Amino acid sequence: MVDSLKKPAFEEIRPGVKVPAKDTILTPRFYTTDFDEMARMDISCNEDELQAILEEFRTDYNRHHFVRDAEFEQSWAHIDGETRQLFIEFLERSCTAEFSGFLLYKELGRRLKDKSPVLAECFNLMSRDEARHAGFLNKAMSDFDLSLDLGFLTKSKSYTFFKPKFIFYATYLSEKIGYWRYITIFRHLEAHPEHRIYPIFRFFENWCQDENRHGDFFDAIMRAQPQFLNDWQAKLWSRFFLLSVFATMYLNDIQRADFYRAIGLDAREYDIEVIEKTNATAARVFPVVLNVEHPEFYQRLDVCIENNRKLAEIAKAQTPKLLKFFQKLPFYTSSAWQLLKLYLIKPIEVAPTHGTPR
Repeated sequence: MVDSLKKPAFEEIRPGVKVPAKDTILTPRFYTTDFDEMARMDISCNEDELQAILEEFRTDYNRHHFVRDAEFEQSWAHIDGETRQLFIEFLERSCTAEFSGFLLYKELGRRLKDKSPVLAECFNLMSRDEARHAGFLNKAMSDFDLSLDLGFLTKSKSYTFFKPKFIFYATYLSEKIGYWRYITIFRHLEAHPEHRIYPIFRFFENWCQDENRHGDFFDAIMRAQPQFLNDWQAKLWSRFFLLSVFATMYLNDIQRADFYRAIGLDAREYDIEVIEKTNATAARVFPVVLNVEHPEFYQRLDVCIENNRKLAEIAKAQTPKLLKFFQKLPFYTSSAWQLLKLYLIKPIEVAPTHGTPR
């Protein structure tokens, strides 16, 4: 008999293949864009930097990095109960996010091949990196007797359309926050190896450099399109995407604090460090960044955490759907209000500092 406390149950498409997590506002998204508009972009004003980044991509520093070694060849049954469930969710979310990047970059490389060869090759080489990441994470899931059917995921996920400008904002932040997440975990576990419960964390130092190079590419693309960064709309959108990315990460991670506790981290302290580092990095290209040191910043996010907890309790209750809707409405309204108040906090103007030493 399977002990459900040790082996958490997941819905499966077929034995050993997990049903993908349901789409919510907090789950990783798949994107598509206006490929013709992307192909028409003139990158000449920053082509030298883009060529230099392309050469880095061609070098492929991590071509021999993602190789499973002997440490993986053991039973992981001792990671059980809720820790096992949260760890599988971490691997699934990470794999889905990396695979989303692969699909977008691969399609961009294909569509731009004859119209913008420099960008096309960059996107193809980034898709190579994302495919490696996704495959490595999916193989890690198989150590816990589950995996994702990435072909099924491709067909079953809904795709969000963003214009190229918004794709650049979103993917730049996704790659840079990915860098800070991976490197922060790696440095913590390097200092505290007793908390490294699984060998995948040893790979994070080199891995996050892929994320950093990808972010640098999107930085260079945005500076090749100055109209994306130098007007009042850019300031509004910069704030929107920064807040969206930070709030999504914070709400997800605090809900999964037990996972971070299992590797010796406090989820809240970890997220605050990652948010501060990513915000400072974004200041190199965005015209404004968020005032994440404002006393209300995390207070209001914590109200959203509490709202989510209450929403989850309502969802589990055996009450009619209509009644649940009205019970949930005040908490949805509260969270929307908190996020609006965060958006309206006066941002930090950083455009004048661009190009100066940091």
